[in-house]
Amino acid sequence: MEFTAKQIADLIGGRVEGDENATVHNFAKIEEGQEGAISFLSNPKYTHFIYETKSSIVLVNDDLKLEKEVHPTLIRVKNAYEAVAKLLQVYQSMQPKKTGIDPTAVVARSAKVSENAYIGAYAVVGEGAVVGDGSQVYPHVVIGDGVTIGERTILYPNVTIYQGCQIGSGVTIHAGSVIGADGFGFAPNQDGYDKIPQIGVVIIEDNVEIGANTCIDRSTMGQTVIRKGVKLDNLIQVAHNCEIGENTVMSAQVGLAGSTKIGSWCMVGGQAGFAGHINVADKTFVGAQCGVIGDTKGNGEQLIGSPAMDPKVYFKGMAILRRLPDMYKELGALRKEVEELKKNKL
Repeated sequence: MEFTAKQIADLIGGRVEGDENATVHNFAKIEEGQEGAISFLSNPKYTHFIYETKSSIVLVNDDLKLEKEVHPTLIRVKNAYEAVAKLLQVYQSMQPKKTGIDPTAVVARSAKVSENAYIGAYAVVGEGAVVGDGSQVYPHVVIGDGVTIGERTILYPNVTIYQGCQIGSGVTIHAGSVIGADGFGFAPNQDGYDKIPQIGVVIIEDNVEIGANTCIDRSTMGQTVIRKGVKLDNLIQVAHNCEIGENTVMSAQVGLAGSTKIGSWCMVGGQAGFAGHINVADKTFVGAQCGVIGDTKGNGEQLIGSPAMDPKVYFKGMAILRRLPDMYKELGALRKEVEELKKNKL
Protein backbone atom coordinates (compact mmCIF):
# COMPACT_ATOMS: atom_id res chain seq x y z
CA MET A 1 0.00 0.00 0.00
CA GLU A 2 1.25 3.44 -0.91
CA PHE A 3 0.21 6.83 0.51
CA THR A 4 1.05 10.43 -0.32
CA ALA A 5 2.07 13.09 2.19
CA LYS A 6 -1.23 14.88 1.55
CA GLN A 7 -3.28 11.75 2.26
CA ILE A 8 -1.39 11.16 5.50
CA ALA A 9 -1.70 14.79 6.59
CA ASP A 10 -5.45 14.73 5.95
CA LEU A 11 -5.76 11.56 8.02
CA ILE A 12 -3.91 12.88 11.09
CA GLY A 13 -4.74 16.58 10.80
CA GLY A 14 -1.20 17.62 9.91
CA ARG A 15 0.37 20.29 7.70
CA VAL A 16 2.65 19.33 4.79
CA GLU A 17 5.95 21.14 4.46
CA GLY A 18 7.56 20.13 1.18
CA ASP A 19 6.28 17.85 -1.59
CA GLU A 20 2.68 16.87 -0.83
CA ASN A 21 2.90 14.18 -3.53
CA ALA A 22 5.83 12.39 -1.86
CA THR A 23 4.87 8.76 -1.37
CA VAL A 24 5.68 6.12 1.22
CA HIS A 25 4.91 2.43 1.56
CA ASN A 26 6.52 1.44 4.87
CA PHE A 27 7.72 2.70 8.27
CA ALA A 28 11.29 3.20 9.50
CA LYS A 29 13.06 4.70 12.50
CA ILE A 30 14.46 8.11 11.64
CA GLU A 31 18.06 6.93 12.12
CA GLU A 32 17.43 4.00 9.75
CA GLY A 33 15.38 5.90 7.18
CA GLN A 34 15.23 4.95 3.51
CA GLU A 35 13.45 6.12 0.39
CA GLY A 36 9.76 5.25 0.48
CA ALA A 37 9.61 5.16 4.29
CA ILE A 38 7.88 7.40 6.79
CA SER A 39 9.57 8.20 10.11
CA PHE A 40 8.80 10.41 13.08
CA LEU A 41 10.72 12.76 15.37
CA SER A 42 9.44 13.49 18.87
CA ASN A 43 12.47 13.11 21.15
CA PRO A 44 14.86 16.13 20.97
CA LYS A 45 17.83 13.74 21.37
CA TYR A 46 17.19 12.50 17.82
CA THR A 47 16.84 15.92 16.19
CA HIS A 48 20.20 15.67 14.38
CA PHE A 49 18.88 12.70 12.39
CA ILE A 50 16.38 14.95 10.61
CA TYR A 51 19.30 16.34 8.58
CA GLU A 52 20.70 12.89 7.76
CA THR A 53 17.71 10.59 7.30
CA LYS A 54 16.83 9.21 3.88
CA SER A 55 13.16 8.73 4.74
CA SER A 56 10.76 10.31 2.26
CA ILE A 57 8.42 11.72 4.92
CA VAL A 58 8.99 12.59 8.57
CA LEU A 59 6.33 13.48 11.14
CA VAL A 60 7.50 16.30 13.41
CA ASN A 61 6.04 18.49 16.14
CA ASP A 62 4.68 21.89 15.17
CA ASP A 63 7.30 23.71 17.21
CA LEU A 64 10.36 22.05 15.60
CA LYS A 65 12.78 24.71 14.39
CA LEU A 66 15.11 23.73 11.55
CA GLU A 67 18.70 24.96 11.45
CA LYS A 68 19.23 24.02 7.81
CA GLU A 69 17.50 22.42 4.83
CA VAL A 70 16.25 18.85 5.10
CA HIS A 71 15.75 16.13 2.49
CA PRO A 72 12.39 14.61 3.50
CA THR A 73 8.95 16.12 3.23
CA LEU A 74 7.76 17.09 6.71
CA ILE A 75 4.29 16.74 8.14
CA ARG A 76 3.90 19.01 11.14
CA VAL A 77 1.47 17.87 13.84
CA LYS A 78 0.70 18.80 17.43
CA ASN A 79 2.23 15.58 18.77
CA ALA A 80 4.35 13.43 16.44
CA TYR A 81 4.36 10.43 18.79
CA GLU A 82 0.56 10.32 18.97
CA ALA A 83 0.32 10.85 15.21
CA VAL A 84 2.57 7.92 14.35
CA ALA A 85 0.64 5.73 16.81
CA LYS A 86 -2.56 6.58 14.97
CA LEU A 87 -0.94 5.82 11.61
CA LEU A 88 0.33 2.46 12.83
CA GLN A 89 -3.13 1.58 14.07
CA VAL A 90 -4.63 2.46 10.68
CA TYR A 91 -1.91 0.47 8.92
CA GLN A 92 -2.50 -2.57 11.11
CA SER A 93 -6.28 -2.39 10.62
CA MET A 94 -5.77 -2.53 6.84
CA GLN A 95 -3.87 -5.81 6.98
CA PRO A 96 -5.93 -8.77 5.73
CA LYS A 97 -7.59 -10.79 8.49
CA LYS A 98 -7.86 -14.57 8.38
CA THR A 99 -11.25 -16.23 8.67
CA GLY A 100 -12.46 -19.78 9.05
CA ILE A 101 -11.55 -22.78 11.16
CA ASP A 102 -8.36 -24.71 10.49
CA PRO A 103 -9.01 -28.43 9.85
CA THR A 104 -6.75 -29.37 12.77
CA ALA A 105 -8.59 -27.20 15.30
CA VAL A 106 -10.94 -28.86 17.79
CA VAL A 107 -14.19 -26.94 18.24
CA ALA A 108 -16.93 -28.34 20.51
CA ARG A 109 -20.32 -28.83 18.91
CA SER A 110 -21.98 -26.53 21.44
CA ALA A 111 -19.45 -23.73 20.84
CA LYS A 112 -20.48 -20.69 18.83
CA VAL A 113 -17.82 -19.30 16.48
CA SER A 114 -18.62 -16.30 14.27
CA GLU A 115 -18.31 -16.85 10.52
CA ASN A 116 -15.86 -13.96 10.36
CA ALA A 117 -13.65 -15.30 13.16
CA TYR A 118 -10.45 -17.28 12.68
CA ILE A 119 -9.50 -20.41 14.61
CA GLY A 120 -5.92 -21.45 13.92
CA ALA A 121 -4.19 -24.82 13.73
CA TYR A 122 -4.53 -27.10 16.75
CA ALA A 123 -6.53 -24.54 18.72
CA VAL A 124 -9.22 -25.85 21.06
CA VAL A 125 -12.60 -24.23 21.70
CA GLY A 126 -14.52 -25.81 24.57
CA GLU A 127 -18.16 -26.63 25.19
CA GLY A 128 -20.47 -23.62 25.19
CA ALA A 129 -17.67 -21.19 24.37
CA VAL A 130 -18.38 -18.14 22.21
CA VAL A 131 -15.94 -16.46 19.79
CA GLY A 132 -17.16 -13.11 18.49
CA ASP A 133 -17.14 -11.49 15.07
CA GLY A 134 -13.70 -10.78 13.60
CA SER A 135 -11.76 -12.33 16.48
CA GLN A 136 -8.47 -14.08 15.72
CA VAL A 137 -7.54 -17.23 17.63
CA TYR A 138 -4.03 -18.28 16.68
CA PRO A 139 -2.54 -21.81 16.73
CA HIS A 140 -2.46 -23.82 19.96
CA VAL A 141 -4.75 -21.45 21.84
CA VAL A 142 -7.02 -23.19 24.38
CA ILE A 143 -10.42 -21.64 25.08
CA GLY A 144 -12.09 -23.44 27.96
CA ASP A 145 -15.70 -24.44 28.44
CA GLY A 146 -18.13 -21.54 28.77
CA VAL A 147 -15.57 -18.87 27.86
CA THR A 148 -16.87 -15.83 25.96
CA ILE A 149 -14.64 -13.89 23.56
CA GLY A 150 -15.94 -10.58 22.22
CA GLU A 151 -15.52 -9.03 18.78
CA ARG A 152 -12.16 -8.17 17.15
CA THR A 153 -10.19 -9.80 19.95
CA ILE A 154 -6.79 -11.36 19.21
CA LEU A 155 -5.42 -14.37 21.08
CA TYR A 156 -1.85 -15.10 20.01
CA PRO A 157 -0.32 -18.61 20.03
CA ASN A 158 -0.42 -20.71 23.20
CA VAL A 159 -2.75 -18.41 25.12
CA THR A 160 -4.89 -20.38 27.59
CA ILE A 161 -8.28 -19.14 28.78
CA TYR A 162 -9.66 -21.29 31.60
CA GLN A 163 -13.32 -22.22 31.90
CA GLY A 164 -15.95 -19.57 32.46
CA CYS A 165 -13.78 -16.49 31.92
CA GLN A 166 -15.08 -13.52 29.96
CA ILE A 167 -12.97 -11.58 27.46
CA GLY A 168 -14.33 -8.35 25.96
CA SER A 169 -14.05 -6.82 22.49
CA GLY A 170 -10.91 -5.30 21.00
CA VAL A 171 -8.72 -7.21 23.47
CA THR A 172 -5.21 -8.39 22.58
CA ILE A 173 -3.59 -11.18 24.59
CA HIS A 174 -0.04 -12.08 23.62
CA ALA A 175 1.60 -15.49 23.40
CA GLY A 176 1.83 -17.73 26.42
CA SER A 177 -0.48 -15.79 28.71
CA VAL A 178 -2.77 -17.68 31.07
CA ILE A 179 -6.15 -16.25 32.04
CA GLY A 180 -8.12 -17.90 34.83
CA ALA A 181 -5.66 -20.30 36.46
CA ASP A 182 -6.38 -21.00 40.13
CA GLY A 183 -5.59 -18.29 42.62
CA PHE A 184 -2.94 -19.16 45.21
CA GLY A 185 -5.24 -20.27 48.00
CA PHE A 186 -4.18 -22.83 50.65
CA ALA A 187 -5.18 -23.29 54.27
CA PRO A 188 -2.50 -24.73 56.61
CA ASN A 189 -3.28 -27.86 58.60
CA GLN A 190 -1.22 -30.20 60.79
CA ASP A 191 -0.16 -32.27 57.79
CA GLY A 192 0.51 -29.48 55.29
CA TYR A 193 -2.00 -27.43 53.35
CA ASP A 194 -5.59 -27.83 52.20
CA LYS A 195 -6.31 -26.37 48.79
CA ILE A 196 -9.08 -23.76 48.79
CA PRO A 197 -11.12 -24.29 45.61
CA GLN A 198 -11.09 -21.25 43.33
CA ILE A 199 -14.62 -21.08 41.95
CA GLY A 200 -14.69 -17.52 40.61
CA VAL A 201 -13.78 -16.16 37.16
CA VAL A 202 -11.68 -13.55 35.38
CA ILE A 203 -13.41 -10.72 33.53
CA ILE A 204 -11.40 -8.69 31.03
CA GLU A 205 -13.26 -5.68 29.66
CA ASP A 206 -12.93 -4.04 26.22
CA ASN A 207 -9.75 -2.68 24.63
CA VAL A 208 -7.34 -4.30 27.07
CA GLU A 209 -3.87 -5.42 25.97
CA ILE A 210 -2.00 -8.12 27.87
CA GLY A 211 1.67 -8.90 27.23
CA ALA A 212 3.32 -12.27 26.71
CA ASN A 213 3.47 -14.79 29.57
CA THR A 214 1.32 -12.70 31.87
CA CYS A 215 -0.90 -14.60 34.34
CA ILE A 216 -4.25 -13.40 35.68
CA ASP A 217 -5.70 -15.75 38.30
CA ARG A 218 -9.36 -16.56 38.78
CA SER A 219 -10.98 -15.42 42.00
CA THR A 220 -11.68 -17.59 45.01
CA MET A 221 -15.27 -16.41 44.74
CA GLY A 222 -16.64 -13.59 42.61
CA GLN A 223 -14.40 -12.00 40.00
CA THR A 224 -10.88 -10.89 39.17
CA VAL A 225 -11.48 -7.84 36.97
CA ILE A 226 -9.36 -6.00 34.42
CA ARG A 227 -11.25 -2.84 33.47
CA LYS A 228 -11.44 -1.38 29.98
CA GLY A 229 -8.40 0.24 28.43
CA VAL A 230 -5.84 -1.40 30.77
CA LYS A 231 -2.42 -2.15 29.26
CA LEU A 232 -0.29 -4.84 30.89
CA ASP A 233 3.27 -5.63 29.85
CA ASN A 234 4.94 -9.05 29.70
CA LEU A 235 5.45 -11.31 32.73
CA ILE A 236 2.94 -9.70 35.08
CA GLN A 237 1.21 -11.62 37.87
CA VAL A 238 -2.32 -10.59 38.88
CA ALA A 239 -3.55 -12.67 41.80
CA HIS A 240 -7.07 -13.79 42.70
CA ASN A 241 -9.82 -11.22 43.37
CA CYS A 242 -7.71 -8.27 42.18
CA GLU A 243 -9.17 -5.36 40.25
CA ILE A 244 -7.27 -3.05 37.93
CA GLY A 245 -9.05 0.21 37.09
CA GLU A 246 -9.69 1.73 33.68
CA ASN A 247 -6.71 2.84 31.54
CA THR A 248 -4.08 1.84 34.09
CA VAL A 249 -0.72 0.77 32.60
CA MET A 250 1.87 -1.58 34.09
CA SER A 251 5.41 -2.38 32.97
CA ALA A 252 6.97 -5.83 33.00
CA GLN A 253 7.29 -8.10 36.05
CA VAL A 254 4.80 -6.28 38.25
CA GLY A 255 3.19 -8.48 40.91
CA LEU A 256 -0.19 -8.02 42.62
CA ALA A 257 -1.06 -10.09 45.69
CA GLY A 258 -4.63 -11.23 46.28
CA SER A 259 -7.54 -8.77 46.55
CA THR A 260 -5.48 -5.73 45.59
CA LYS A 261 -7.52 -2.90 44.09
CA ILE A 262 -5.71 -0.58 41.67
CA GLY A 263 -7.47 2.63 40.61
CA SER A 264 -7.94 4.16 37.16
CA TRP A 265 -5.21 5.91 35.15
CA CYS A 266 -2.40 4.63 37.38
CA MET A 267 1.13 4.16 36.01
CA VAL A 268 3.23 1.34 37.45
CA GLY A 269 6.93 0.83 36.73
CA GLY A 270 8.66 -2.50 36.16
CA GLN A 271 9.06 -5.01 39.01
CA ALA A 272 6.82 -3.07 41.39
CA GLY A 273 5.04 -5.21 43.96
CA PHE A 274 1.74 -4.76 45.80
CA ALA A 275 0.71 -6.35 49.09
CA GLY A 276 -2.68 -8.00 49.29
CA HIS A 277 -5.95 -6.39 50.39
CA ILE A 278 -4.84 -2.80 49.72
CA ASN A 279 -6.38 0.03 47.71
CA VAL A 280 -4.37 2.19 45.33
CA ALA A 281 -6.10 5.45 44.43
CA ASP A 282 -6.71 6.73 40.92
CA LYS A 283 -3.81 8.37 39.04
CA THR A 284 -1.14 7.05 41.40
CA PHE A 285 2.38 6.86 39.95
CA VAL A 286 4.35 3.86 41.25
CA GLY A 287 8.04 3.78 40.35
CA ALA A 288 10.07 0.77 39.24
CA GLN A 289 10.81 -1.83 41.95
CA CYS A 290 8.50 -0.02 44.34
CA GLY A 291 7.00 -2.02 47.20
CA VAL A 292 3.49 -0.83 48.05
CA ILE A 293 2.37 -2.32 51.38
CA GLY A 294 -0.60 -0.13 52.32
CA ASP A 295 -3.40 2.03 50.95
CA THR A 296 -2.29 5.13 49.07
CA LYS A 297 -3.34 8.65 50.02
CA GLY A 298 -5.10 9.99 46.96
CA ASN A 299 -5.08 11.09 43.34
CA GLY A 300 -1.77 12.06 41.80
CA GLU A 301 0.44 10.59 44.52
CA GLN A 302 3.95 9.55 43.48
CA LEU A 303 5.70 6.64 45.15
CA ILE A 304 9.17 5.14 44.87
CA GLY A 305 11.30 2.77 46.95
CA SER A 306 10.50 -0.23 49.10
CA PRO A 307 8.58 0.24 51.26
CA ALA A 308 6.93 2.83 49.04
CA MET A 309 7.33 6.46 50.06
CA ASP A 310 7.22 10.01 48.75
CA PRO A 311 10.15 10.68 46.36
CA LYS A 312 11.40 13.64 48.45
CA VAL A 313 11.62 11.48 51.56
CA TYR A 314 13.25 8.67 49.58
CA PHE A 315 15.98 10.85 48.08
CA LYS A 316 16.75 12.47 51.44
CA GLY A 317 17.14 8.99 52.90
CA MET A 318 19.39 7.89 50.04
CA ALA A 319 21.57 10.97 50.51
CA ILE A 320 22.08 9.97 54.14
CA LEU A 321 22.63 6.32 53.20
CA ARG A 322 25.54 7.26 50.94
CA ARG A 323 27.18 9.03 53.88
CA LEU A 324 26.77 6.12 56.30
CA PRO A 325 30.31 4.66 55.84
CA ASP A 326 31.89 8.03 56.72
CA MET A 327 29.43 8.56 59.55
CA TYR A 328 30.31 5.11 60.92
CA LYS A 329 34.02 5.98 60.94
CA GLU A 330 33.30 9.28 62.66
CA LEU A 331 31.17 7.49 65.26
CA GLY A 332 34.01 5.04 65.91
CA ALA A 333 36.48 7.88 66.35
CA LEU A 334 34.14 9.71 68.73
CA ARG A 335 33.67 6.53 70.78
CA LYS A 336 37.42 6.21 71.18
CA GLU A 337 37.69 9.85 72.27
CA VAL A 338 34.93 9.35 74.83
CA GLU A 339 36.68 6.25 76.20
CA GLU A 340 39.97 8.18 76.48
CA LEU A 341 38.23 11.01 78.32
CA LYS A 342 36.67 8.54 80.75
CA LYS A 343 40.07 6.94 81.47
CA ASN A 344 41.76 10.33 82.04
CA LYS A 345 38.96 11.46 84.34
CA LEU A 346 39.38 8.40 86.47
